[in-house]
Amino acid sequence: MKDRGLYIHIPFCEAKCAYCDFYSLAGNEKSLIQSDYIDALCKSAEMMSEKFSDTAFSSVYIGGGTPSILSSKLLEKLFSALQSSFNIAESAEFTIEANPATLNKDKLLAMTLGGVNRLSMGCQSTNDDELKKLSRIHTFEEFCESFNMARSAGINNISVDLMYGIPLQTVDSLMRSISDIAKLSPEHISLYGLRVEPDTKFGKDTSLILPSDDIQVEMYLKAVSYLADLGYKRYEISNFAKDSHYSRHNMRYWECGEYLALGPAAHSYIDSVRYSYGRDVKGYIKAINERHMPEYEEYSLLSYEDKKEEYVMLSLRLERGLSLDAFEKLFGKSSASEIISRAKRYIPKFMTLENNCLKFTSDGFLVSNTILSELI
Repeated sequence: MKDRGLYIHIPFCEAKCAYCDFYSLAGNEKSLIQSDYIDALCKSAEMMSEKFSDTAFSSVYIGGGTPSILSSKLLEKLFSALQSSFNIAESAEFTIEANPATLNKDKLLAMTLGGVNRLSMGCQSTNDDELKKLSRIHTFEEFCESFNMARSAGINNISVDLMYGIPLQTVDSLMRSISDIAKLSPEHISLYGLRVEPDTKFGKDTSLILPSDDIQVEMYLKAVSYLADLGYKRYEISNFAKDSHYSRHNMRYWECGEYLALGPAAHSYIDSVRYSYGRDVKGYIKAINERHMPEYEEYSLLSYEDKKEEYVMLSLRLERGLSLDAFEKLFGKSSASEIISRAKRYIPKFMTLENNCLKFTSDGFLVSNTILSELI
């Protein structure tokens, strides 16, 4: 059996956050087609089941959008279809994303009965003024209530998302957010720097004021140190875990593993091919109801050079870095020597080379995109 991951996209939200560029529908439009969309997802899982009968899915990730916006009945229908259509390993990590404002006991019961054993909760900040500026639909108090409800429902692996570099935020307020979340003792914390995308509310706001670049550097470096003191080990640029509770599904991405994705805007990587469906919920439903998968919006067969570049780029996102021994076995001695030669100028401030393993320092992670463009 082949080991792969499964991603399911739920493109619905109560409201769009000011920073979010992921594909989703919000407002009244989303409510009218949720049921039709879940029916289409269930049918598409059935349609793909035979093609992936040789696969044991060891990770399942339901993302969005806001998967927890679905009713308990729709969640039950989706989980049932996934379990009946695919061979999901008994020990699989099964994650679902949740907005704390949309969780309740019935939904959490449906999740646990459906196989969910990991919850990824968006918090972003514990400061209500910062949350309001981000257009989040919950307060920190509501987040805490939902977190405790999830614990009571038996979910013992919870990840919490936080952000830095957001409007109104200071170094001190970020440290308070981290401290507040750590008191709840989640197994995993993700800390993402704000990226202002053109088609978002923030991207169109000419009056937007953000912390300076120097302040954001200070935020990240202090956060990494503070999280380590609290017992959260950084294992990827933006991800921290206690007791090795790494996201197994996301590790699959960073280790160039294969995964099947269903839903509009969802990206798959199977047999050296990366492909995705268009950002069109109604088009996805229409195609499935006509008994065929939608047309690909993107489709690319990765070349040898593509794979080499991705391997370098994704490996270096990880704290453990790029094993040059493993890289040499895959791509040859000359390729490994070339990487070392290009990396020398960044050692020791931005990169280290120890035990034939190349990795970023904390300073290096902050400028990783620039360095990677030189390395590959």
